[in-house]
Amino acid sequence: MALESFAFNVAQKVLEKLASKAYQEISIAWGVQGELKKLEDVLMTVKAVLLDAEEKQVSNKEVRVWLIKLKDVLYDAEDVLDEFECETQRKQWLKLYGSTTKKVGRFFSSSNPLAFCLKMGHKIKQIREQLDEIASYKAKFHLNERDEGRRSMPKERAMTHSFVNVSDIIGRDEDKENIIRLLQKPNDGGKIDVIPIVGIGGLGKTALSKLVYNDERVQNHFQLKMWVCVSEDFDIKNLIEKIIKCATSDGENRSNLEVEQLQKILREKIGDKKYFLILDDVWNEDSMRWDPLQELLFTGANGSKILVTTRSKKVASIMSTISEPYELSGLPHDKCVALFTRCAFKEGAEKHYPNLLKIGDKVVEKCKGVPLAVKTLASLLLTNKDESYWKFIRDSELWKIEQRENDKILPALKLSYEQLPAYLKKCFAYCSFYPKDYEYASFALIQFWMAHGLLESTNDNEDLEDIGWRYFQELGSRSFFQDFEDYDWFIKCKMHDLVHDLALSLTQNEFSAITSTTTHISKSVRHLLFPDFTSLPHGLSTLLQDFEHVRTALFMATKKISQSALDLCLSRLKYLRMLNLSESKLEVPLERIGSLKHLRLLFLPEIEKVPNSICKLQNLQSLLLRAEELPNDIRYLISLRFLIFSTKQKCLAKNGLGCLTSLRFLFIGGCENLEYLCEDMQGLKHLRTLIIFRCESLISLPQSMKYLTALETLHIEDSENLKLTMEEGKADQDLARFSLQRLILIKLPELVEFPEWLLRGSTNTLQFLKLRRCRNLKELPACLQNIASLQQLVIKGCNELSERCERGKGEDWSKIAHIPKIVLDGSEINSTDDSHIDSTSEISCFLCSPTQFRCL
Repeated sequence: MALESFAFNVAQKVLEKLASKAYQEISIAWGVQGELKKLEDVLMTVKAVLLDAEEKQVSNKEVRVWLIKLKDVLYDAEDVLDEFECETQRKQWLKLYGSTTKKVGRFFSSSNPLAFCLKMGHKIKQIREQLDEIASYKAKFHLNERDEGRRSMPKERAMTHSFVNVSDIIGRDEDKENIIRLLQKPNDGGKIDVIPIVGIGGLGKTALSKLVYNDERVQNHFQLKMWVCVSEDFDIKNLIEKIIKCATSDGENRSNLEVEQLQKILREKIGDKKYFLILDDVWNEDSMRWDPLQELLFTGANGSKILVTTRSKKVASIMSTISEPYELSGLPHDKCVALFTRCAFKEGAEKHYPNLLKIGDKVVEKCKGVPLAVKTLASLLLTNKDESYWKFIRDSELWKIEQRENDKILPALKLSYEQLPAYLKKCFAYCSFYPKDYEYASFALIQFWMAHGLLESTNDNEDLEDIGWRYFQELGSRSFFQDFEDYDWFIKCKMHDLVHDLALSLTQNEFSAITSTTTHISKSVRHLLFPDFTSLPHGLSTLLQDFEHVRTALFMATKKISQSALDLCLSRLKYLRMLNLSESKLEVPLERIGSLKHLRLLFLPEIEKVPNSICKLQNLQSLLLRAEELPNDIRYLISLRFLIFSTKQKCLAKNGLGCLTSLRFLFIGGCENLEYLCEDMQGLKHLRTLIIFRCESLISLPQSMKYLTALETLHIEDSENLKLTMEEGKADQDLARFSLQRLILIKLPELVEFPEWLLRGSTNTLQFLKLRRCRNLKELPACLQNIASLQQLVIKGCNELSERCERGKGEDWSKIAHIPKIVLDGSEINSTDDSHIDSTSEISCFLCSPTQFRCL
């Protein structure tokens, strides 16, 4: 399955743009309203049958090819509309600022308006004609119109049951004992506990539940046992009927009864009994649908338990009554090998195939602890003992392996994908552009999604960064990410290999890695990876012919890039949205980069001089650079929202950085010579996160910093000469005007007195405060006791400050006693078990370690 399933969403996006007031004005201004209206009409015709086409393409190859062609044309339409936006923005900028100086006019030299109109009119007509041709095939394929509200339900899934052959389940004994202990444990607070088991598809949640359900200790502990497979349809009437049927075993048909009658029967059956209910395979993430059923189920006797299996952490958080859901891990390798051997060989036959056992061990590694994957691949090998076939399975990507209809890995995982809202499907699929086992950084992934226009805003007051963070959290809660690590201002995580295979199966026609053996690139490819820029195919120029529509170029080689090859890419790939050179060694000029007017994300390697031409990139949203100095005209990057930089300058000039009014995130790091920041920081009126890291020569912060009214997170670390004192006038207007939510101060030896000016505007907003390795900080400020919003205080390696905060008797205890969570030197002092937290370093130096940006 390729990205043809996204065609509906792309069509919707193009139509929304065409219908917007901005595009109505653009079409009139450029005299192309007639052509754009014709484009809109044919798009409406095609969109009406897309949902039907997306279903039929599963079993009809011709429809699948039709959708791929359509998707390509829709992407081209997006590019044309983006070209209008770029040109309109350039004209507006010149109108506002160009008249102030001849230099600006020359810098943003204008194109011929008449020539532009003719060129774009021709492109629109070309796209419309292609769409007309594509639309003409809808009758041939018998495609029916269907609106979005009539999307068909996913294919009905097989219902689960409680029977299990215990000998078939391998490696879950410890998990079974853990769950049984939870069932036997007295309830937490209420009289009925809900215990969720969470994990990705195929991990064995249902199998584990069966082991628990059929255990004799469970049988003896409860008066009544019930098993209900919930699946996607969380209908309260249907579920009550199922539970009653399990509780009575009388086979009576109650489908004609109303909910009022059913709820009375349910309460009668469970009201005086200590019951055990398994709700298997729950997908419902709407608490309003769970609450009425919960209310009825909680009429059971004290000590009753409900065990829920789900792939979604959100489902678990809605239903759970215990502190943490039970997160099911993958099977250990040795248990997977045992399971594989049982399924791939007839009993005792494995001893005759020592070579196959060695290959099988590597096949098992591909499964990453997922029993369903182990069993599926083993079943493929059961009837074929040809060594070459086993090696083929070992060396193939999982999504390329032909599997049996009723025993597939990816379809099981794809159920989770199908449950995603449309706006998350493409964000998930785009994660496949990173290699397996890649460590995703939340902030970097969000910038990646933003560069490709995947973040959909429904509220003008919501920043794209907030939308991206919400998307990241949603994918995490649905088990698409795992192995989370919290680094204060961002999250790192990974994706299970099988989930990555699912993403790859969705993007196979859009993504291509270019190596020395590459001889052909599909015309549908929009994203290119260059794993080794020193090992390119002969005839690269011919390969990239007619590939101007490519949107992503990732260069992973750590060796020097040749000027001719780079120039070729920059000249051909003119619709690039994202260019990453951060891991490369670059000793060639980059002046041509200023022509990439569609570019949204640019990560540069360490270079001596940044070309001033990058300041022509008025659509650029995200920039990483490490250079001798910032470009002179950086203020012209009017769309820049995210900036990470390192410089060897001593001070930052006025009318540069401080003019970036769209900036939301600023990371200044590895600037060993920097003594002063810019004095006009008040211009950064939308800046929400400021991180200053390893600026050893920095002496003080500018007065203008007090006027960063949108600032929410301030993180200052490893700046040994920085004094955080600030001269303040007596008038209220001289106090800090920002309202911080998070303040983190680490390894600041010059910090002796706490900088109260940082807190005075944040008494109702500050939620998190961390002080680490500030060894000369003597005491906490008195104002801290007035900050009722503060939820967590972390102090570590601050010598006598920890003693002053000792519970009940420390001199500063009265200032912090109201804070719900206090962690001193790794111990949570206000908990009963003195639990410990991870003391991992808060920041890896992204500027000094470009591997953090691998494939971004």
